[in-house]
Amino acid sequence: MSFWDFARDPSGVLKLLEVGAERGVQPEALLRGSRLTLGQLQDPNSKLSATQELRVIDNLLRSVGRPPGLGLDIGLGCHFSAFGMWGYGLISSATLGDAVDMALRYIHLTFAYSVIEKVIRGEEALLTFSPPDLAPSLKRFVVEREMGTAAALLQDVGGPKFRLSGFFLQGGRGRIYGVPERLQTVNGAPVSTSGPRYHLSFPAKWLGYRPSTANPTTAAMCDQVCRRLLEQRRVAVHVGELVKEYLTISTSPAIPTLETISKLTNTSKRTLKRRLQREGQTFRSLISDGRSELAAELVRDPSQAMSGIAARLGYSSPSCFSQAFKRWHGVSPSQYRQAESRKRSESDESL
Repeated sequence: MSFWDFARDPSGVLKLLEVGAERGVQPEALLRGSRLTLGQLQDPNSKLSATQELRVIDNLLRSVGRPPGLGLDIGLGCHFSAFGMWGYGLISSATLGDAVDMALRYIHLTFAYSVIEKVIRGEEALLTFSPPDLAPSLKRFVVEREMGTAAALLQDVGGPKFRLSGFFLQGGRGRIYGVPERLQTVNGAPVSTSGPRYHLSFPAKWLGYRPSTANPTTAAMCDQVCRRLLEQRRVAVHVGELVKEYLTISTSPAIPTLETISKLTNTSKRTLKRRLQREGQTFRSLISDGRSELAAELVRDPSQAMSGIAARLGYSSPSCFSQAFKRWHGVSPSQYRQAESRKRSESDESL
């Protein structure tokens, strides 16, 4: 199962709004295109899709100039109390090893997107992070946030004497792969930005550490609640919805293939084809409909340049995009934008 199969609570997006406010970004700008309202986010029982949160992340990154290390900075500030019963289950666990196992067992109750695994290698314990296939800046942000959060939670459970022995970020070209000087050490370990993969490590002996907050009764209760919550958040995502969500969050100009969606969801192409048949859909029509909807959404946003929209959707020039847009919506992109602008003006005048 992947993160697509589970709904999310509002806490992750609320944290993003908080970060945006600290940097002078209004909530409306961060929620643009996410189909979320502040009212929804104030309801702790609201369920969000992964795509909605990823859209808010992308809006935040664009609004603040995609600064390096932002995900890591946010993650290091996320402690157990931010995660409800899941977080309290961690600090109530009998040992740090039990806490790690519980964290991974119910990882879909958090804002994680990566596949996270515990590996014992000699005297070292590793947590490895395999991020999903997202746009580079989104991918870097989510995996940094997850690794920073893991470091913060290990400190919460392990106490002030806990120290990491390694913190390794995958290397890459561009400023998004850098780390500010103030973040170049995490829990006593220097941050490496030239590794082949993402992982952090600590002495395996810490897995047997018994925290002073351990409480078997509380831990058992939290485990039961987390098990129920996980079942409640499980969602049956239609392939059609999934394709549209992928088109919304991906900034790659390449048109997604069935293989792309298959890898993203850890589902075989044969299974996806069967699901499409049950839904009465073809993959080609889904891609066309999804691009049409996304094109209209992007054109409605006056801050989006037509040349940028054309490139985002994989067209070689604005004129080629304009021809496709006319086939979809009957008018040129500029005419569509003008009409939408008039509608907004008339709506504002009637208030």
